[in-house]
Amino acid sequence: MKKPLDREVKTYKLQEMFLAALTERRFTKQFKEVSNMSVNLVKGQKISLEKEAGGKLNKVVMGLGWDVKKKKGFLGFGGGKGNIDLDASCILFDEQGDMADAVWFRQLKSKDGSIVHTGDNVTGEGEGDDEQIIVDLTKVPPNIKTLVFVVSSFRGQTFSEVENAFCRMVDQQSGKEIAKYNLSAQGNHTSQVMAKIYRHSGEWKLHAIGENASGRSFEDFMPVIHGIL
Repeated sequence: MKKPLDREVKTYKLQEMFLAALTERRFTKQFKEVSNMSVNLVKGQKISLEKEAGGKLNKVVMGLGWDVKKKKGFLGFGGGKGNIDLDASCILFDEQGDMADAVWFRQLKSKDGSIVHTGDNVTGEGEGDDEQIIVDLTKVPPNIKTLVFVVSSFRGQTFSEVENAFCRMVDQQSGKEIAKYNLSAQGNHTSQVMAKIYRHSGEWKLHAIGENASGRSFEDFMPVIHGIL
């Protein structure tokens, strides 16, 4: 027959084990929540894609999203929203800084097949990404060093008419958002060099650019793009 003291000691140990397990579970949950957080980029910031993703990357998605700024009507009432056609493009550059190819609404797939544009959104309506460019990092030719992502207003509307604009990098396999960059700086510019990913010491890095420009497509502001290579 066990003594009362033995039962008290056993109960105390069980409580200790329960509290330890509960604490470990909470820590694990908090760690997972922190590890799943993406990086909110600031202009000029550079990150390692694989380090932030937590492992090897095969395919990444550059997503572009925006909303049309609501216009105020008479005395602040009766306003509405129109449509703004922003276009995401990806320009491929070799080690010499020469343009090798471009993926945009007039060519939705790179000649080597490594980069695909999912289609043109001419309104900005809907939640989440309005346009996406998928990059298969394993298929990007070795002579390609830099991929530059730009956004331009096809109808010439300025970013003063846009709000909640962003670009983000996502691991396509896991769906995890790796990094996000706010593009909502308003002004009279009609285009912006959003970001670039580039090879560096055997890995892919992401550089938030945020350089304003003017033009209806990337062809109109190539000097600005060359300036950030």
